[in-house]
Amino acid sequence: MNRLPKLPLIALAAALTACAVPAAAQDFIILNAKLAIGDGSEPIDNGMVEVRNGKIVAAGPTPAGAPFETGTVYDVNGAWVTPGIFAAITDLGLVDVGGVDESNDTRASSSPFNIALDVSTAINPAAQDIGVSRAGGVTRASIAPSPGDSIFAGQGAIIDLGADPAAVTKPRAFQMVILGEGGARLAGGSRVATNVALRNALREASEFASGTWEGEAALLTRADVAALVPVIRGEQKLYIYVERAADIRSVLAMRSEFPKLDMVLVGASEGWLVADALAAAKVPVIAEALDDLPAKFEQLAATQSNVGRMVAAGVKVAIGGMTGTEQPRNATQYAGNLVALSQVPRASGLSWGQALASITSIPASISGMGGKLGSLTPGAAGDVVIWDGDPLELSSAPLRVFIDGVEQPVDNHQTGLRERYRDLDESDLPKAYDW
Repeated sequence: MNRLPKLPLIALAAALTACAVPAAAQDFIILNAKLAIGDGSEPIDNGMVEVRNGKIVAAGPTPAGAPFETGTVYDVNGAWVTPGIFAAITDLGLVDVGGVDESNDTRASSSPFNIALDVSTAINPAAQDIGVSRAGGVTRASIAPSPGDSIFAGQGAIIDLGADPAAVTKPRAFQMVILGEGGARLAGGSRVATNVALRNALREASEFASGTWEGEAALLTRADVAALVPVIRGEQKLYIYVERAADIRSVLAMRSEFPKLDMVLVGASEGWLVADALAAAKVPVIAEALDDLPAKFEQLAATQSNVGRMVAAGVKVAIGGMTGTEQPRNATQYAGNLVALSQVPRASGLSWGQALASITSIPASISGMGGKLGSLTPGAAGDVVIWDGDPLELSSAPLRVFIDGVEQPVDNHQTGLRERYRDLDESDLPKAYDW
């Protein structure tokens, strides 16, 4: 049994880092954990997690007298253990330097295609932002493109953040479309044009699916219309960026014409105003955690209680959005802020269990991977994080990260630079081209 002594946090982190990272999935059991399943329940004292063949076998209170005769056993001495963070929407692996076009694959403004664009073909597993996010406890992410010259941005993918070349968990997981003020600019300057552009595209996809599409008279390219067919059939999720309550109602109304649409709203700053309608329609939301400073007219009713009020109304809400896409490791901080908000008089926040679920099991469920990712439940992927404190506290950090049962490195370019300049003796600095 590997026992982790009760050491100061720095010493404990050093002890964990010193352990070799295995090259393949290992069978292991974590004991004596402050365990959070990620399903909305509260943490469990003296919890255990068992991982075999890269999958969760069991998680919960430690059974009395269990022998645990096979696999590596880690006694974590009360350390926090959670599922890996699932970033609900981000651009990890698509950009190295945002201002350098050659290294930025988030949008294709000059392409003749938009709906057919598939980001899974451009994911770079060696991108620095993947390593930095992994060190922050992020193990999975939904990768979304940004729009070019159309309201349709393209097809997003689900990836893991493992230190290996096989990053894509599910390609073409969803189609991204931009409505509201941003979509209006792309469609011709008005929401009226946005509404026509979206419905025309969906109708063309319906015609293509039925064999009645007339290519020469159509607005969509053959590649784009073919890529939209799974959306109108309900086989591919449609992520819709929209903020204003009136725009949300318009989106929900599309179900009367296209009943199979599997919609997910992104943004929804005014979602609390239509929370009952969202809950009745069973349309989930990916929302910013504390969005109360309206930067646009479509966010005038933004409030820090937006997420809490929608959850209270029965809406499935994950924390995320289009503005924090580059730093998904901050999701734990945002979730913790919503826990604190629940203590503010007349405000609506989340319980601790709800907050953790909003960055683990709920984004996994919204992406179509419920039960497979984002929770420590039997059959789910062995994505496990051991923390040096409460993961929703700003001062806490991961000590160990496992993806599919494989322990991952938590060093990256940032930690390399930290070590490089920790010693200020200039006579001992590394060569310029090294970390």
